[in-house]
Amino acid sequence: MSFPPFLCFLLTLFTFFSPKPIYGNAELQALMDLKASLDPENALLISWTVSGDPCDGSFEGVACNEKGQVANISLQGKRLSGKLSPAIAGLSHLTGLYLHYNSLYGEIPREISSLIELSDLYLNVNNLSGEIPPELGNMSSLQVLQLCYNQFSGSIPTQLGTLKKLNVLALQSNQLTGAIPASLGELGVLMRVDLSSNHLFGSIPTKLADAPLLEVLDIRSNKLSGNVPLALKRLVGGFQYENNPGLCGVGFPSLRVCTSLDRSNPNRPEPYGGGSSGLSTRDIPETANLNLNCSGNGCAKSSKTSQASVVVGVIVVTVIASAIGVLTFTHYRRRKQKLGGGLDMCDSRLSTDQTKEVNRKNGSPLVSLEYSSGWDPLAEGRRYGGVSQEVLQSYRFNLEEVESATQYFADKNRLAKSSFSTTYRGTLRDGSLIAVTRITKISCKSEEAEFLRGLNILTSLRHENLVRLRGFCCSKSRGECFLVYDFVPRGNLLHYLDVKEDEARALEWSTRVSIISGTAKGLEYLHGGKVNKPALVHQNICAENVLLDQRFKPLLSNSGLHKLLTNDIVFSALKASAAMGYLAPEYSTTGRFTERSDIYAFGVLIFQILSGKRKFTSSMRAAAESCKLHDLMDANLRGRFSESEAAKLAKIALLCTHECPEERPTMETIVRELGNLAIFS
Repeated sequence: MSFPPFLCFLLTLFTFFSPKPIYGNAELQALMDLKASLDPENALLISWTVSGDPCDGSFEGVACNEKGQVANISLQGKRLSGKLSPAIAGLSHLTGLYLHYNSLYGEIPREISSLIELSDLYLNVNNLSGEIPPELGNMSSLQVLQLCYNQFSGSIPTQLGTLKKLNVLALQSNQLTGAIPASLGELGVLMRVDLSSNHLFGSIPTKLADAPLLEVLDIRSNKLSGNVPLALKRLVGGFQYENNPGLCGVGFPSLRVCTSLDRSNPNRPEPYGGGSSGLSTRDIPETANLNLNCSGNGCAKSSKTSQASVVVGVIVVTVIASAIGVLTFTHYRRRKQKLGGGLDMCDSRLSTDQTKEVNRKNGSPLVSLEYSSGWDPLAEGRRYGGVSQEVLQSYRFNLEEVESATQYFADKNRLAKSSFSTTYRGTLRDGSLIAVTRITKISCKSEEAEFLRGLNILTSLRHENLVRLRGFCCSKSRGECFLVYDFVPRGNLLHYLDVKEDEARALEWSTRVSIISGTAKGLEYLHGGKVNKPALVHQNICAENVLLDQRFKPLLSNSGLHKLLTNDIVFSALKASAAMGYLAPEYSTTGRFTERSDIYAFGVLIFQILSGKRKFTSSMRAAAESCKLHDLMDANLRGRFSESEAAKLAKIALLCTHECPEERPTMETIVRELGNLAIFS
C-alpha cells in the first residue's frame, strides 16, 4: 500500500523540477525574444543577456520605471535589420518604443496593440511593409504615431480615430491608398498630420479640417480632389497641399477656383464630414467613414455597390502603382538617404523657416506633447518663482531636431561619456555644429521647480570664455533631458597633456599662457554676481572641462550643470576630481564647494599646463617652491618659454593651491595679476 505515496512523491518532484521559462521573468523573456527578432545575428544587442537585469542599466537602450518595469526601449539608428517580434506585447508597461532609423522589415505585429500604456511609437525610416494594423486603435495612450518612410500599403485604418490622446500622426512617404478617414477629425488634441507622398484619393474631410488643435496638415503629392475646406485657411503655412491636381478652392495660393464640373463630377466628391451626405456611396472611398442613414435593402444595396466601386478602384490603383513602382522606390531611397540633413524630415515639425519662429516662441507641437503627466519640467503653463518662462521658451529645442542633428545619437558622433551623461556631435539644418549632452532623468533633480531654476541659471551665463548654451529639451517618455551647446572643435585640454616628445599636439608657450588667462576670465565671471546672474561656483574645474576652439581660446564647459543634477551624481564626480588632484583639502572636513575650492582646482590646472602632465603631484609644488622651473616645465617646450612669466604663473599656482582656503587669492586678483603678463590676451 506504499505505492500511491511514492507516486505522490514522484509527482511532487516532477512539479518542482518541471521545465521553467528559460529566463527569470516574463519581461526578460520578452526582451530576449525581441532581441532574437530585431538582431538575428546577435551583433548589435550583445548587452542584452539571459543573466542580465534590464533595469540596472546594462541593457543598451532599455530603461525602467520606478517599479522596476521596462518602460522605454530606445534603439534608434542602431542598424537593426530584423523584424519586430510579437513578443513586444510582453512588455505591458512600455510607454516609449523608439526603433526608427533602422532597416527593420516585415509587418507590424498586431499583438503590439495590447500595449495600452504606450504613448510614443516610432517605427519611421525602416523597410516595414504590409497594412497598418487596425488594432492600433486600441492603444488608448498613444500620443505620437510615427510610421513614415516605410513601405506600408492599404488604407489608413478608420480605427485611428479612436486614439483620443493622439497629437502627431506621421504616415508620409509610404504606399497608402484609399481616402483620408473622417474619423481623424474626432481627435480633439491632434496637432500634426503628415500624409504626403502616398496614393490617397478622394477629398479632404471637413471634420478633419475642423479639428480644434490642428496646426499642421501635409497632404502633398497624393491624388486628392474636390473643394478644400475653408477651415484650413487658419493653418496658413501649416497646410501643405501641392501636387494634388484635383484639388480646388478659394483663398489658397496656387489652387484653382472650383467649377460646376468639380461639383458635379461623380468621381470628385465634395468635402465630407461624419454626418449624412448627398453623395452616392459609389463616389465615396471606403475609408471615408461616413455615417450613412440607410436601412434595410437600400443599405445593403449601397454597401454592395460601394464594395464593387472599391474593387474597381483598387484594381486601377494597383495598375498605376505597378507602372510607377520603380520610380517610387527610387524616390523613397533618395529621400531616406537625405533624411539626416534634408528638407523633408520626418520630425513632427513645421518647415525650417516656420520652426525657427514657432519653436523659439511658443514651443513646437512635439515639445508640448512630450509631457502629459509625471516629471514634466517644461510643460506649458507651469509657473515657478524666479523662473522666466519667456527665457525658457526661447531656448527650447524640438526633440526630433536634436535626434536628427546627431543622426539619432549615432555612435560615430559620440564625443564623450560619463557616469551620468553622453555628449554627441551634431549638425543643425542651417549647417551649424552643436554638441548635445544627453542626461538621464534619474540623474536630474526630481523637483521640477528646482530643475527649472537650474535651467534658468544656465541660460543666464554669457561670456566669451564659457561654452554657449544654445538650448535644451526634455522627454518624459524617454526619461532624458538634452542640453544643446556650441560645438568646440579642438576638444578638451586633456588631449594636450601627457603628449609624447616631439608630438605635434604639444602646446606652444604663448598658447599655454593664453589658456590659463582665458580660463581665469571665465571663472572670474562665474564667481561674480550681477543683476541677472547669480554668483556661481563651478564645482568641477579640470582639464576635461576646458575646451579649445579653433584658435585655442579656452571655453569652460559644464558651468552650472550641478544645478540640474542630483546630489549623488554631483558627489560621484568627486572621485575623478580627487584622483586627478583637483579636490581642495578642506572638502574632506566641510563637505562644501566654495569659490575657494574652485580656485584650488584652478591652481592645479596651472600646474598641469606648465608641466604638460595630467596628474598633479607634490613634486610640482616642490619644484615651484624651490624655483626649480626646469624641473617643473614641460620638456616638450625645449626651453622655449619666458622664465619670468613661468615664475609668475608658478607663484600664482602655489597661492591657489595653498592648504588654507583664506590664503588663496580671489579670481579677480588672479586676473589682475595675469593682466600684467606681456602676452596676456
